[in-house]
Amino acid sequence: MTRRDFVRLGAAAGIALPPLAWAQEKSKLKITDIKIVRTRPKRPYPQFTPTAGAWSTQGVEVANPVSIYPEFKPRRELFAATNVPGFTVEVTTDKGIKGYGNGGPGGGQIVTGHFAKLMMGRDPFDIERNWDICWRATMSYGRMGVTMNAISGFDMALWDIVGKALNMPVYKLLGGETKDRIPTYCTGNDIEQHVEFGYKRLKLAIPHGRASGREGMRENLELVQRARKALGRDGDIMLDCWMAWDEWYTIEMCEMMAAERVYWVEEVLQPHDYAGFGRLNATIKSTRIATGEHEYGRYGFRYLLEAKGASIWQPDIQWCGGLTELRRIGAMASAYDIPVIPHGGGLNGAVHWSMANVNAPWCELFLPAPGGPKAVYSLFEENYNISRGPEGIYMRPHDRPGWGWDHEVAG
Repeated sequence: MTRRDFVRLGAAAGIALPPLAWAQEKSKLKITDIKIVRTRPKRPYPQFTPTAGAWSTQGVEVANPVSIYPEFKPRRELFAATNVPGFTVEVTTDKGIKGYGNGGPGGGQIVTGHFAKLMMGRDPFDIERNWDICWRATMSYGRMGVTMNAISGFDMALWDIVGKALNMPVYKLLGGETKDRIPTYCTGNDIEQHVEFGYKRLKLAIPHGRASGREGMRENLELVQRARKALGRDGDIMLDCWMAWDEWYTIEMCEMMAAERVYWVEEVLQPHDYAGFGRLNATIKSTRIATGEHEYGRYGFRYLLEAKGASIWQPDIQWCGGLTELRRIGAMASAYDIPVIPHGGGLNGAVHWSMANVNAPWCELFLPAPGGPKAVYSLFEENYNISRGPEGIYMRPHDRPGWGWDHEVAG
């Protein structure tokens, strides 16, 4: 890296976004209560029994970083946390306006046990100041992972309050739309259902990592070939490898799949292996390297940038530091023409950021399991403003104030 590159990197990582117009005045609101709540959709999907053997039932093997140990290999649920949940925080103001935000595993206790002490009585419109206080206050016991999960959920609740107070959807708070609708891809291995629905872009959950040996590699290839057959020549295929591969395995798998024109391979390595991602990104020419789902904050993405580790970044708004930090990550990426396609971006609020930013080309969605009545998939289309066109399935955020989530607090 040359000195000029280093200076440019430093400038991009520390980029200060211009203040948004609405943030220049005091809102005359004060935070009066912060608590964790359970929410439910006002219109839940009708109950049904999914098609037997469907991938969406999750009773299948999916590659994961713990699958090198046989007892955890068959299903993710065998090692996944059961008492470290994600959370929804409700932030109430003195004018009765309430905001809701979703954060990642383990963050709820930090919100109520730490942030409540710091944030009570503050103006929710002071987005940047409130974020920075939470960041600095938790730095002594966590800069990635659980503390950022907590900051993410709390930050999202504040944006929800701002949108509701101004009667605007979040994407308009960010500057308005840069596109009429957002092309989407569908994640999961119910391939035929997804293609029949209208998707032309599929992300496959790769079943095997290096612990499955060459037989697993052949099964991975067969899954990709099945998707290519269902999509035809022009559809796009992406692979979610969920931290289960290593460098040589990735190189060999990409060589095996080259004829199937895979658009990207995602999270092939563990997230801290920035140098490894950099080597793969420089070596592999048959596809793109994507990662970032398990990266936290702009400083983590600066490491990825310094390593030239990925052609596509995938921060998760509920884990990376919320919308406030996603804006900074996106600004850093845009300075290097790196597309940002947030993880779960059609589901978790990041769709508002994607609508408002040029370097956000697609959104990720999951289709309800196959086997349900028509009402299930009709409601899915309503929930995500689904439309169809040359690129398959599109969506756009709702124009309701704030995040526009159609939910209610459970009793």
